[in-house]
Amino acid sequence: MAEHTSSSITIEAAPAEVMGVIADFDRYPEWTGEVKEAEVLDEDDQGRAAQVRLLLDAGAIKDDHTLAYTWTGSNEVSWSLVKSQMLRALDGSYRLASLDDGARTEVTYQLTVDVKIPMLGMIKRKAEKVIIDRALAGLKKRVESGPAGPADAAGPSDEAKKL
Repeated sequence: MAEHTSSSITIEAAPAEVMGVIADFDRYPEWTGEVKEAEVLDEDDQGRAAQVRLLLDAGAIKDDHTLAYTWTGSNEVSWSLVKSQMLRALDGSYRLASLDDGARTEVTYQLTVDVKIPMLGMIKRKAEKVIIDRALAGLKKRVESGPAGPADAAGPSDEAKKL
């Protein structure tokens, strides 16, 4: 069984608002540092993304891959790798837990990455941790800035990361 990495963060918003941002794949390049392009290829019978093509640049891991998404209720989404150039596995999930009668949300992100090229386990875990930490921080910033927040709000921080 492959090891996974997970982390949690608390966001000052209701679970539905957080899931709304998670489900809006077209806007991922605006707030995730690693996703450069996102394209929904297929939707489920409720109009949620079922397959998504992502162009990822996470430092040690650069890839163009497709993920299959499974939505469990309104507070969990998981994904698994369909095809990839560099990855053998990319399985993960977001689980949302309502706090303070829905005023806040605890988001737990779990991720397992396996690459086709040989890589030490500790390097893979470090890459997973970097992806998770950046995704959670970006999600928190995006949600808490409001759904109609400035489109360029994520831009400067991405540029600052490159400096």
